[in-house]
Amino acid sequence: MSGTGDIEAFIIHLARAEARRSQVDRIRSDCPLPVRILDAVDGRALSPADIDAVYCRSGLHTPRYPFEPTIGEIGCFLSHRKAWQAIVASGLEAGLVFEDDVQVDTTAFRAALDLARTHISQYGIIQFQVREITDQGPAIASADAVRLTRPVLVPLRASCTLYSRQAAQQLLDRTLRFDRPVDTFMQMHWLTGLRPLIAVPSGVGDNSREIGGTTIQAKNLPWLKRLRREVLRPLYRARIRALSRSNDQPPD
Repeated sequence: MSGTGDIEAFIIHLARAEARRSQVDRIRSDCPLPVRILDAVDGRALSPADIDAVYCRSGLHTPRYPFEPTIGEIGCFLSHRKAWQAIVASGLEAGLVFEDDVQVDTTAFRAALDLARTHISQYGIIQFQVREITDQGPAIASADAVRLTRPVLVPLRASCTLYSRQAAQQLLDRTLRFDRPVDTFMQMHWLTGLRPLIAVPSGVGDNSREIGGTTIQAKNLPWLKRLRREVLRPLYRARIRALSRSNDQPPD
């Protein structure tokens, strides 16, 4: 389908998370784009066969992800793939994908989005992070008080991201099967061929605590599993940072 030149927003929302519906309505009201609600893939509803069809337990990429994703994280990855598919199928120039636990500062977000729209066709992915990023990297573009920067290590979280249609298709092609959560995969730009920028300030924040916490990550892990995570997480992140730095190419 040929592009329409339009940009629309998609809010990923899990139907059974009824307490978040008012939050979804607030995002829709605060977003300056046309908005569609996208039914999230419910990890709890996936059969073992469904999971085996998309998730590779033996690992696909180096470094190997040291933890087994939760069913919520698998559902989350599939939900983001559903959003990428919607961008492609709609023939949009680009699509803005929200998770349903963000809050939007309308004025600040509009300024960040305006700058991002100007550069999305060139860079493919621009993130609006919900927390302050300390290592923001060099500025690639700016307008008034907003900058698009290029951090060496792509930040975790996929709370709010603008994708060009081409980038969405590229991600679809490269994630027919996956072996880690969506935000950790997005860090591996040497595999995706896509180097995300971040908008600073983003104009979005994290509202998950106020609406009941995460619906994705496991809670109340046994202490041995928590200890293992505390040991392995920084080792994995150090390897990702090293690979990101060694595969970094200066922007055009």
